[in-house]
Amino acid sequence: MTGKEEKMADKTLGFIGGGRITRIILGGLQRKSLDFPEVVVSDVDNGVLSKLREKFPVVRISPGDNRAPAARDIVFLALHPPACLAALDEIKETLKPEAVLVSLVPKITIARLSEKLEGFSRIIRMIPNAPSIVGAGFNPLFFSPALNAQEKEEVNALFDALGECPEVPEKDLEAYAILAAMGPTYFWFQWEELENLGVGFGLAREAVRNALSAMIRGGAQAYFHSGLIGPEVMDLIPIKPLKDDEEDIRSRFRQRLGPLYEKIKP
Repeated sequence: MTGKEEKMADKTLGFIGGGRITRIILGGLQRKSLDFPEVVVSDVDNGVLSKLREKFPVVRISPGDNRAPAARDIVFLALHPPACLAALDEIKETLKPEAVLVSLVPKITIARLSEKLEGFSRIIRMIPNAPSIVGAGFNPLFFSPALNAQEKEEVNALFDALGECPEVPEKDLEAYAILAAMGPTYFWFQWEELENLGVGFGLAREAVRNALSAMIRGGAQAYFHSGLIGPEVMDLIPIKPLKDDEEDIRSRFRQRLGPLYEKIKP
């Protein structure tokens, strides 16, 4: 580990909410072999906590009590927006003055979070991305001015375990939620269908997965780094079996994602 990683590894972690996002972040940290003195997770669902404890035995669970994770050094707020504000009321007396709160919640700004926490302002907002579980995420973040340059470097050393974590304007976070955080869901089911088709064609599943993995990486490189614009890239392959369906798929993107963005904007 680097010096900054070692320093961050001395911190205790708390997670308010034990669902998918917490599982993703803990998976990324575990993959990097980062150990912490204490990791505490709360959730109202005991089943969620039990499954999390099976996957990460070092975690201490706090069923139905958000104050225990809120008393740690770095506190992750990993709840859906409707549950977030009530949780802030619960933890505002428990947060340590020197703690850092990392909100993983879209829609709720740092100003609003700080208001609900009666002036606590050591806050980071991050839009987490599922590939962070293998250290390959794209997790844009925004720092409150209350954190100085050294503190930001130290926190970034921790976030490096998750993948890319660029600092962006706060007003852009919800756009990244649509593009990056939810982005894999637009494609994963298609990859699964191709995988199953390949197995049906008689290929070994491992061979299919290797081929698709290489194709997806190469396809992204060609689209984003070939110097060609979108239509030129797509013209590189003359046979397009789904050409008749393309406009319908594009229309669904526009019809569903645009309104969703408007809904999650602050």
